[in-house]
Amino acid sequence: MATLLPPSPASLISMVPLCARFPLNPSPKCIVCFSIQLRHPICSIKLYMVPNASTAHYPRLRVCARTKAQAVEGADLGNNLSPVTSFLGNMQRIDPLLDTSSNTLNNANDFEKPLQELFDEVKTLISAGNKNDAIDLLRANFEAVKEQLDAGCRSIEEAAILDIIALGYMAVGDLRLVNSMLKLLDEAVDGLEDEEMILDSILVHMGSMYSALGKFEKSMIMYKRALKLIESLYGKNSTSLVTPLLGLANALSSTGITAEAIEKYQSAITILELSRGVETADLVLPLSAIGNLLIHEGKAKDAEYPFTRILNIYKSLYGESDGRVGLALCSLANVKCAQGNTDEAIGLYRQALQIVKGSGYVALDDSIMEKMRIDLAELLHVVGRGDEGRELLEECLIVSEKHKGKEHPSLVTHLINLGTSYSYAKKFAEAERMLRMSLQIMRKTIGPDDPSITFPMLQLAVTFYNLKQDKEAERLALEVLRIREAAFGKESLPVGEALDCLVSIQSRLGEDDEKLLDLLNRVLRIQEKEFGDESEEVMITLKKIVFYLNKLWRRDDKLHVQRRLSALRTKYKQRMQY
Repeated sequence: MATLLPPSPASLISMVPLCARFPLNPSPKCIVCFSIQLRHPICSIKLYMVPNASTAHYPRLRVCARTKAQAVEGADLGNNLSPVTSFLGNMQRIDPLLDTSSNTLNNANDFEKPLQELFDEVKTLISAGNKNDAIDLLRANFEAVKEQLDAGCRSIEEAAILDIIALGYMAVGDLRLVNSMLKLLDEAVDGLEDEEMILDSILVHMGSMYSALGKFEKSMIMYKRALKLIESLYGKNSTSLVTPLLGLANALSSTGITAEAIEKYQSAITILELSRGVETADLVLPLSAIGNLLIHEGKAKDAEYPFTRILNIYKSLYGESDGRVGLALCSLANVKCAQGNTDEAIGLYRQALQIVKGSGYVALDDSIMEKMRIDLAELLHVVGRGDEGRELLEECLIVSEKHKGKEHPSLVTHLINLGTSYSYAKKFAEAERMLRMSLQIMRKTIGPDDPSITFPMLQLAVTFYNLKQDKEAERLALEVLRIREAAFGKESLPVGEALDCLVSIQSRLGEDDEKLLDLLNRVLRIQEKEFGDESEEVMITLKKIVFYLNKLWRRDDKLHVQRRLSALRTKYKQRMQY
């Protein structure tokens, strides 16, 4: 008879490489906007407010701007924009130290003021919740610059305005229009000489936007041209090279070109060390990127050096009790975990939690603290110390209840994690209580057919099975199957998971073996499509199919499946030995 086991805790408490986000410029900058018109030698271009192309990509830039309705001072856009706009705060920028004359800088500033003005105004409108006004502002500017483009104007002014409009639509979250703006920008910058003022900043923005759209090949082209331009102007050791180097490295790593990506990150590190010393916090970003790439490549031993260096930089700059030191310890713990040194990893995680708590660097209910607890809880479960892991999961729940209330949707994750933990400890009554609570909260916040509700529902079905409440388990499993088939399709992986669970439940209820075999064949087709014909999942399902073929006395079918199963077992053993 097929058996039903609770899912692995890893399916609920996912451990991923912890890459803490270390701000390069913790002090926000304030920019005052002025009303100006750009004058093209041939065309008059009126800007309806416009950003400084060289500063538009500061992480979590704060703005001071006055709209017609109200003044918005120090509005932190990082908390108000849609997820897609986080790209503006993650463009991996380090301040360039320009090696230009004051006259050149003054000319650039005169040109960039109205650009800064528009972008600041767009961000102010968005932060104040006036998204439609921001869109109207961008549309008006686009119509103005389009008139100039249609009249044959193809200068740096038009390119700069298109750049700002594209950034504005990125902030609004309209990727379709961002893509359209980038097509026009491509045409505009292709005809410009590399000596044009602020072209390097426009190219870097374009590289960032192409990366945000997942067009990494185009992104790399823009970054490479920007690097060539900046290097010719300021030399091979200019810190102005750092931003495009980081952007190019990110695009390379996103396309799987890891070795070259690490090389570009290392080039950025070398430049920063020469200009700012070997213990500057600006090194954290490229060092952590290299470390994470090495972990991803299975080179956990090599990854230890960059994360250890980050730890030493933070200790030197801020002292051993600073919260950033705790975050660095957490990253190092992840490296030790990847190396298989679980005891050392657990010790580092505990030390990290203690430092971050004691420093007050982040609030107890902050997502960073929550992730640290969950990562450590999962590791403790993996090594068989579930009671200790469960204490951390309970702490997550208590903190969330205290700060967000007992029916807040964020509690669902913690309740499900606790339910899974109790299931593995065979405390099924407690598991049932946690999962019922999670379902109760979800039903108040989402629709009854929302597919996300099927996750705790299927977990609860497993729990009922283990409590020998098979009819209730079957009812829930059938409901999960119905919702998932409608949401994902009948041949989807979530449906396969529900079918597999249903087979085990109905088998114990005495369901017809032919029907159960049909369900398992559906599971097999899904797994073959999703995991491949030789996957471990397929091998497990084939074993169940052999069991039912034997019960049904289907000798020929059974022999055929057994031969395939035997071949898969041999290959699997060889892979394990290798």
